[in-house]
Amino acid sequence: MHPKSKHTDKPLLFIVISLLVLGLIIFLSASLGLLAREGIKLGSVFFNQIFFGIFLGGIVCISLANIPYRLLGKYSIWIYIIGVILTFAVFIPGLGFEFNGARRWILLGPISFQPSELLKIGYVLFLAMWFSSFKSHISSLKHGLLAFLVISGVAAAPLLLQPDMDTILIMLFAGTVMYVVAGAKKRHLAILALLGLVCAASVVMIKPYLLDRVTTFLHPGENSLTSGYQVQQSLIAIGSGGIFGRGFGQSVQKFNYLPEPISDSIFAVASEEFGFLGALVIIALFMSLLVRGLQLSTKSIDTFGGLVMLGIVIMIVSQSFLNIASMLGLFPLSGLPLLFISKGGTALFFTLFATGIIFNISRYTTKS
Repeated sequence: MHPKSKHTDKPLLFIVISLLVLGLIIFLSASLGLLAREGIKLGSVFFNQIFFGIFLGGIVCISLANIPYRLLGKYSIWIYIIGVILTFAVFIPGLGFEFNGARRWILLGPISFQPSELLKIGYVLFLAMWFSSFKSHISSLKHGLLAFLVISGVAAAPLLLQPDMDTILIMLFAGTVMYVVAGAKKRHLAILALLGLVCAASVVMIKPYLLDRVTTFLHPGENSLTSGYQVQQSLIAIGSGGIFGRGFGQSVQKFNYLPEPISDSIFAVASEEFGFLGALVIIALFMSLLVRGLQLSTKSIDTFGGLVMLGIVIMIVSQSFLNIASMLGLFPLSGLPLLFISKGGTALFFTLFATGIIFNISRYTTKS
């Protein structure tokens, strides 16, 4: 590997720190809404977010920013395999547990986490290593399309069983973009698109809750007190924020009206308190992360680093935009958190884990 060309990319660092600071401010305000709800321990929520998410996540982020990313490539297959095994492990009685009809979490004493967060990172690393190792053969059926389908299918299998269709969608979208950039053949992409449509239609028909989501998305007013309630309350919160918002801590909807005010619906709380301008700042930061990530991926000194940068940035931004779109009624409701902002200490931990990797890659780029 070439010697380090420079320090961590400053624009990238500024964007991430801005998201963390803004996210903490929004999270603390949204958490006040829990005071009106029974059975919620606010201290525990703060501790998980700040200690497991920001503190431990920050340590891992700094560590990975200083460990040559090619080492991760060397062990990428093991990170991928461990991610798959742990994601299957949620079905082990006494280890995995179910919440809201989905079995996605592993419980280790007082700590619970979604192993799919590690799987997403392992998937990107292994896919990037495969494509960079066989870059002259990506247009072939064996090393291109079939390899992509196998790697993606194995990763998607435990998520399909949980079920966690939102994570599958985000992961496969990032993987497909990586495949295209790596040199996929147009005919193979057409086959992949056809397979994707068939699989998506089949899953929607097999999983009733997905069909309900689509129906609610198309006709939100028909289920305003049931499946459409969260979107309706979210739109009320966003609309009542106006241009400048009600002010910090002044959200009304977070008190017993808006479901999941510190997780799925936190964008609605932020929009109500900081208005259209505040929402615009959040979107602009994620867009800036995407643009800067794409720029750095083209400047990486090797194919592996460029593909990892591309995959991680796309996963982070697409998941966040999917959350925002669902709160605006522009996409069927998803259970995905708004990264850097929503509740979830372990989710924030793994987000900073992935961020540390792209910080490291940004240190090995060519001059523009």
